[in-house]
Amino acid sequence: MYLSYDRRSLDIQYSPSSCVADIDVYLRDYAARSAAARRLPDARLGVRYGPRPEQLADFYPAGRAGAPMLVFVHGGYWQEMSRHESAFMAPDLVARGISVAVLGYGLAPAYELPEIIAMVADGIRWICRSADRLPGAPGPIVVSGHSAGAHLVAMSLLDESGWERCGARPSEAVAGAILVSGVYDLEPVRETYVNEALGLDAGTARACSPLHNLRAALPPLVVARGENETDEFGRQQTEFVTAVRALGGQVTDFVVPIRNHFDLPYDLGDPETLLGDSLVRLTGRSR
Repeated sequence: MYLSYDRRSLDIQYSPSSCVADIDVYLRDYAARSAAARRLPDARLGVRYGPRPEQLADFYPAGRAGAPMLVFVHGGYWQEMSRHESAFMAPDLVARGISVAVLGYGLAPAYELPEIIAMVADGIRWICRSADRLPGAPGPIVVSGHSAGAHLVAMSLLDESGWERCGARPSEAVAGAILVSGVYDLEPVRETYVNEALGLDAGTARACSPLHNLRAALPPLVVARGENETDEFGRQQTEFVTAVRALGGQVTDFVVPIRNHFDLPYDLGDPETLLGDSLVRLTGRSR
């Protein structure tokens, strides 16, 4: 039992596909749109950012030095998806003058969750540290993650010792972060089918939960989810936002009408949406 949920009910709560008719529709579309992104003329694919085989990033520069950049971290419950299906917003953003970087990282069960977190944190810091040498020489950097990717971005920003080694604080290096349909407390996740690949115990779940490792001096956050998501995704967002604000953090928090867990990330590429407008604002650009 967790809260009022038995195991079967908790599994459903942490199964985003329970709220859509067919998840494969979205997965196929992610792949098709990302394939189109990889055909962009200035795309730079498979740029290495760390020693692990999976530590590769794809860059889609907007064509002028100093353009803002979105760094995107995909979801998939730390065990599925890849950078190859995760550039679906790049064509729209590049056309609007915003560069995109998509981080790849190793997955469970080949890697344990602390290793996955470290890989993504290394990638975000590497991009911030190397901006003037990257394709497009980006200016302001906004980091974003979807689902498990939102968790990984949050944990990366909370890696105090890693940022100290980098010689910068996340609030200085990053213009803002957009966390989409994220999971911020892994204790209930530990009680679900998701943990079969992760193998989390209570201590590791807590150590890897943004909610239990919050610190001040985070960059501005946008935390969003779709209206058509489970109650647990709603509770997770509410508790995380409340805790960040209690520490004085700057958070924009919203629930997007009609959207679900899988179609909400498309909005990153559209400035007429709440999510797309948030990205434009964090980059410091006018619409």
